[in-house]
Amino acid sequence: MADIVINPGSSRQRFLVVHDYGMGGLWWWVQATSAREIVERIAEVEVVTDADSWERAAAWNLPEVDLDAPDLPPGLGELRQQRDQQRRQPGFGALVGRSLVHLRCESQDEPDVICYWEVSADGRRLREVEIRGDSPGVRYTPDDWVFNTPVVDLYDPQAAAWEIDPEEFEAQWRCAGLNDDLAFGME
Repeated sequence: MADIVINPGSSRQRFLVVHDYGMGGLWWWVQATSAREIVERIAEVEVVTDADSWERAAAWNLPEVDLDAPDLPPGLGELRQQRDQQRRQPGFGALVGRSLVHLRCESQDEPDVICYWEVSADGRRLREVEIRGDSPGVRYTPDDWVFNTPVVDLYDPQAAAWEIDPEEFEAQWRCAGLNDDLAFGME
Protein backbone atom coordinates (compact mmCIF):
# COMPACT_ATOMS: atom_id res chain seq x y z
CA MET A 1 0.00 0.00 0.00
CA ALA A 2 1.28 3.48 -0.78
CA ASP A 3 2.22 5.86 2.00
CA ILE A 4 -0.79 7.80 3.23
CA VAL A 5 -0.31 11.55 2.90
CA ILE A 6 -2.08 13.79 5.40
CA ASN A 7 -0.71 17.16 4.26
CA PRO A 8 -0.48 17.27 0.45
CA GLY A 9 2.46 19.39 -0.62
CA SER A 10 4.32 18.71 2.63
CA SER A 11 7.24 16.31 2.70
CA ARG A 12 6.13 15.06 6.15
CA GLN A 13 3.55 12.30 6.36
CA ARG A 14 1.65 10.69 9.19
CA PHE A 15 2.38 7.00 9.83
CA LEU A 16 0.92 4.47 12.22
CA VAL A 17 3.81 2.80 14.05
CA VAL A 18 3.79 -0.21 16.39
CA HIS A 19 6.31 -1.92 18.61
CA ASP A 20 4.65 -5.35 18.75
CA TYR A 21 5.76 -7.67 21.53
CA GLY A 22 3.37 -10.56 20.88
CA MET A 23 0.68 -10.23 23.51
CA GLY A 24 0.32 -6.52 22.89
CA GLY A 25 2.11 -3.52 21.54
CA LEU A 26 2.92 0.13 21.86
CA TRP A 27 1.37 2.37 19.18
CA TRP A 28 2.05 5.92 17.97
CA TRP A 29 1.30 8.28 15.13
CA VAL A 30 4.66 9.44 13.77
CA GLN A 31 5.34 12.30 11.36
CA ALA A 32 8.26 11.48 9.03
CA THR A 33 9.31 11.75 5.40
CA SER A 34 8.87 8.01 4.73
CA ALA A 35 8.17 4.65 6.32
CA ARG A 36 11.76 3.66 5.64
CA GLU A 37 13.05 6.66 7.58
CA ILE A 38 11.09 5.46 10.60
CA VAL A 39 12.45 1.90 10.61
CA GLU A 40 15.97 3.16 9.96
CA ARG A 41 15.78 5.49 12.97
CA ILE A 42 13.63 3.52 15.43
CA ALA A 43 14.51 -0.05 16.46
CA GLU A 44 11.99 -2.90 16.62
CA VAL A 45 9.02 -1.10 15.08
CA GLU A 46 6.77 -1.63 12.10
CA VAL A 47 4.94 0.91 10.01
CA VAL A 48 1.33 -0.27 9.71
CA THR A 49 -0.32 0.42 6.38
CA ASP A 50 -3.57 -1.54 6.32
CA ALA A 51 -6.73 0.56 6.33
CA ASP A 52 -8.47 -1.49 9.06
CA SER A 53 -5.67 -0.80 11.54
CA TRP A 54 -5.71 2.91 10.65
CA GLU A 55 -9.44 3.04 11.21
CA ARG A 56 -9.21 1.29 14.61
CA ALA A 57 -6.23 3.40 15.70
CA ALA A 58 -8.09 6.62 14.93
CA ALA A 59 -10.24 5.94 18.04
CA TRP A 60 -7.34 5.08 20.36
CA ASN A 61 -6.19 8.62 21.21
CA LEU A 62 -2.58 7.73 20.38
CA PRO A 63 0.25 10.19 20.91
CA GLU A 64 1.37 11.90 17.71
CA VAL A 65 5.00 12.98 17.44
CA ASP A 66 7.49 14.14 14.89
CA LEU A 67 10.34 11.71 14.31
CA ASP A 68 12.82 14.60 14.66
CA ALA A 69 11.43 15.80 18.01
CA PRO A 70 14.12 15.92 20.70
CA ASP A 71 11.87 14.08 23.16
CA LEU A 72 9.70 11.16 22.15
CA PRO A 73 7.03 9.38 24.24
CA PRO A 74 8.09 6.58 26.60
CA GLY A 75 9.04 3.47 24.67
CA LEU A 76 9.57 5.25 21.38
CA GLY A 77 12.41 7.40 22.73
CA GLU A 78 14.24 4.36 24.08
CA LEU A 79 13.83 2.54 20.76
CA ARG A 80 15.32 5.56 18.95
CA GLN A 81 18.31 5.53 21.34
CA GLN A 82 18.72 1.79 20.73
CA ARG A 83 18.79 2.38 16.97
CA ASP A 84 21.31 5.22 17.37
CA GLN A 85 23.64 2.81 19.20
CA GLN A 86 23.11 0.08 16.59
CA ARG A 87 23.88 2.43 13.71
CA ARG A 88 27.47 2.81 14.94
CA GLN A 89 28.14 -0.95 14.91
CA PRO A 90 29.43 -3.07 12.03
CA GLY A 91 26.65 -5.03 10.36
CA PHE A 92 23.96 -2.39 10.84
CA GLY A 93 21.28 -2.95 8.18
CA ALA A 94 23.24 -5.75 6.50
CA LEU A 95 20.16 -8.00 6.22
CA VAL A 96 17.68 -5.35 5.06
CA GLY A 97 16.12 -5.74 1.62
CA ARG A 98 16.39 -9.51 1.36
CA SER A 99 13.26 -11.56 0.76
CA LEU A 100 14.56 -14.45 2.91
CA VAL A 101 17.13 -14.55 5.69
CA HIS A 102 18.36 -17.63 7.56
CA LEU A 103 19.57 -17.25 11.14
CA ARG A 104 20.90 -19.34 14.01
CA CYS A 105 20.18 -17.86 17.42
CA GLU A 106 20.92 -19.13 20.91
CA SER A 107 18.18 -18.36 23.42
CA GLN A 108 18.97 -15.62 25.93
CA ASP A 109 16.53 -17.12 28.46
CA GLU A 110 17.28 -20.81 27.99
CA PRO A 111 20.98 -21.53 27.37
CA ASP A 112 20.39 -25.03 26.00
CA VAL A 113 17.97 -23.85 23.26
CA ILE A 114 19.08 -23.05 19.73
CA CYS A 115 16.67 -21.71 17.12
CA TYR A 116 17.16 -21.82 13.37
CA TRP A 117 14.91 -19.30 11.66
CA GLU A 118 13.89 -18.63 8.11
CA VAL A 119 12.48 -15.11 8.18
CA SER A 120 10.83 -12.85 5.64
CA ALA A 121 11.85 -9.31 4.72
CA ASP A 122 9.80 -8.00 7.68
CA GLY A 123 11.55 -10.23 10.24
CA ARG A 124 8.66 -12.68 10.72
CA ARG A 125 9.33 -16.41 10.95
CA LEU A 126 8.35 -18.48 7.97
CA ARG A 127 9.88 -21.66 9.36
CA GLU A 128 11.72 -22.49 12.57
CA VAL A 129 13.69 -25.40 13.96
CA GLU A 130 14.08 -25.42 17.75
CA ILE A 131 16.69 -27.66 19.35
CA ARG A 132 16.65 -28.19 23.13
CA GLY A 133 19.85 -29.69 24.51
CA ASP A 134 20.51 -33.10 23.02
CA SER A 135 16.93 -33.60 21.84
CA PRO A 136 16.16 -33.77 18.14
CA GLY A 137 15.01 -30.53 16.57
CA VAL A 138 11.34 -29.67 16.19
CA ARG A 139 9.87 -27.94 13.12
CA TYR A 140 7.46 -25.01 13.32
CA THR A 141 5.53 -23.06 10.69
CA PRO A 142 3.23 -20.03 11.03
CA ASP A 143 0.31 -22.41 11.67
CA ASP A 144 1.99 -23.31 14.99
CA TRP A 145 2.13 -19.76 16.36
CA VAL A 146 -0.78 -17.87 17.87
CA PHE A 147 1.11 -14.66 17.12
CA ASN A 148 3.73 -14.24 14.43
CA THR A 149 5.29 -10.96 15.38
CA PRO A 150 8.72 -10.10 14.01
CA VAL A 151 11.38 -12.17 15.79
CA VAL A 152 14.25 -10.12 14.47
CA ASP A 153 14.89 -6.52 13.45
CA LEU A 154 16.89 -6.88 10.23
CA TYR A 155 18.65 -3.56 10.86
CA ASP A 156 20.07 -4.89 14.14
CA PRO A 157 23.81 -5.58 13.69
CA GLN A 158 23.53 -8.52 16.10
CA ALA A 159 21.18 -10.22 13.63
CA ALA A 160 23.86 -10.01 10.94
CA ALA A 161 26.13 -12.06 13.21
CA TRP A 162 23.44 -14.78 13.42
CA GLU A 163 23.18 -15.23 9.65
CA ILE A 164 23.76 -18.72 8.29
CA ASP A 165 23.83 -20.25 4.84
CA PRO A 166 20.39 -21.38 3.61
CA GLU A 167 21.71 -24.94 3.26
CA GLU A 168 22.59 -25.06 6.96
CA PHE A 169 18.99 -24.16 7.73
CA GLU A 170 17.66 -26.74 5.26
CA ALA A 171 19.86 -29.46 6.81
CA GLN A 172 18.39 -28.68 10.24
CA TRP A 173 14.87 -28.63 8.76
CA ARG A 174 15.33 -32.06 7.15
CA CYS A 175 16.59 -33.58 10.41
CA ALA A 176 13.89 -32.06 12.63
CA GLY A 177 10.65 -33.76 13.61
CA LEU A 178 7.17 -32.38 13.32
CA ASN A 179 5.75 -30.13 16.00
CA ASP A 180 3.65 -32.52 18.03
CA ASP A 181 3.65 -33.81 21.62
CA LEU A 182 5.91 -36.74 20.68
CA ALA A 183 8.63 -34.35 19.52
CA PHE A 184 9.02 -33.21 23.13
CA GLY A 185 8.86 -36.76 24.52
CA MET A 186 5.29 -36.35 25.85
CA GLU A 187 3.17 -39.42 25.37
